[in-house]
Amino acid sequence: MIRDISLDPIGWIGVFFAAWVILWLPMAIPLAQRLHWRPFQPATAAQKLPLLAILYGLAPLVLWSIQHLSADDWADYGLVGYRLIPSAGAGLAMGLAGIAILYGVQGVVLQRLHPDQPPLPWQQLSLPVLLGLLAVAASVGFIEELVFRGFLLHALRSHLDLWAAGAIASVIFASLHLVWDGRGTVPQLPGLWLMGMVLTLACWVDGNAIGLAWGLHTGWVWGVATVDTLQGDRPPVTTPAWLVGIHGQPLAGALGLLLLLGTGGGLTILTQMATGSP
Repeated sequence: MIRDISLDPIGWIGVFFAAWVILWLPMAIPLAQRLHWRPFQPATAAQKLPLLAILYGLAPLVLWSIQHLSADDWADYGLVGYRLIPSAGAGLAMGLAGIAILYGVQGVVLQRLHPDQPPLPWQQLSLPVLLGLLAVAASVGFIEELVFRGFLLHALRSHLDLWAAGAIASVIFASLHLVWDGRGTVPQLPGLWLMGMVLTLACWVDGNAIGLAWGLHTGWVWGVATVDTLQGDRPPVTTPAWLVGIHGQPLAGALGLLLLLGTGGGLTILTQMATGSP
């Protein structure tokens, strides 16, 4: 087996993304045509999920190949065995708590603006739907953390300190969302970048493992997807976009940004308490 090919870690970033896209395109092009979707155009869930399932299914295979061709180990990408589970559980609880606070505050605002607006029909949410949304959120969260806070951050840190590497990885993470929603993602780009930095902080707190970041990411996606499902086809109501998010996107509003900042602050405080730092 060939290992330790002489290639700069930054070079492996290009190899990864090139191989990832090249393997995906032969399957994605006919599927995208069948689903009537084009890159950089808004995608519905029915269009996005099948394409993402293929793309994200290929990521571990490409990373496995790179890991075997380079001097890397899975631990370099934040996969540290049994430690992932308790860390992911803690992150999931933290992420869900943040989402509950976010939508709790948003609900109070909406109730004041629209007192006649009926509450979300939580009683209609079934266990199979909840578990299905959790499975999707956990899968998306795991692959994105493995790629962006695992492999990509590890490669960038060969030349940069943690926060510079995290900033660049977060720019890439945010920018790639444009593929799926085009200009509709632009208001979210600062929030997506900040989300990437908070998840970078979570990896640092977790000793360069991705478990805590995976749990946080999963909790956020699961919570937002659950609320979106409950919203269904209900007509939108007038809300202050600057507060709750432009076009209803949480990361494009003040509440979503405050959630991220609060999570980052909470992670910092927990680290200081654990280490005894002032």
